[in-house]
Amino acid sequence: MTRLFSLGLTTLALLTAGGVHAQTALDSIMKSKTIKIAVPTDFPPYGMVGVDLAPQGLDVDMANYIGKQMGVKVELVPVTSANRIAYLQTRKADLVISTLGKNPDREKVIDFTAAYSPFFQAVFGPKTISVKSFADLAGKSISVTRAALEDQELSKVAPAGADIKRFEDNNTTVSAYTAGQVQLIATGVSVAGNMMTKNPQLNTEYKLLLKDSPNFIGVAKGEDKLRLKVNEVIAAAKKNGDIDKMSVKWLGRPAGTLPE
Repeated sequence: MTRLFSLGLTTLALLTAGGVHAQTALDSIMKSKTIKIAVPTDFPPYGMVGVDLAPQGLDVDMANYIGKQMGVKVELVPVTSANRIAYLQTRKADLVISTLGKNPDREKVIDFTAAYSPFFQAVFGPKTISVKSFADLAGKSISVTRAALEDQELSKVAPAGADIKRFEDNNTTVSAYTAGQVQLIATGVSVAGNMMTKNPQLNTEYKLLLKDSPNFIGVAKGEDKLRLKVNEVIAAAKKNGDIDKMSVKWLGRPAGTLPE
């Protein structure tokens, strides 16, 4: 009985310590005046390495913005899609700003702030071609990857006169557009961002939205004080227009209405 009682006390102590630790992130950040934020460096236009070898992109700007608003130094931590959640769980990062979508499985292991940016599928094309509505796609050729989400969404809204050319993979879809075989391209913003970075001479821009899937900031499970603090920053940035400015800078369109 004595051993069981001691074991129970030990377990309770560990749980209590864990509970206390789960709320220490914000205090530690403010004490050290440094916040570690995980960002992508291989996923333009959200995160990539510039010619000066420094990280840049929408997610990087958002990370630096949060640090500035909190009055702390930002330590950028490069991550991939595979390890970004693990970095939160192992405390290698205080926040993850890396095109993170929210779903039930992820919500079991980490917490999320309000959305800070859109992630979307859209129609893109050169500035010389005027496309203001889906009706304007009539008579124009558009490359798209067969059976991809953007193919499904485009098929719902394209007029009968649109010439949709379907290809088997993203590389071929992009190549058809960059080679001038088609006038427009329907694809995800990350694919488009990479394409525009590599082919600036095409003067490609965002034209029409097909589907929106917003990004959220990841926070370690139970770090409610930090999550609420970041939510305050996001809410203020939405109100004063800074969120829209970042979105226009990197995505070519305002962020619009984002979920809380």
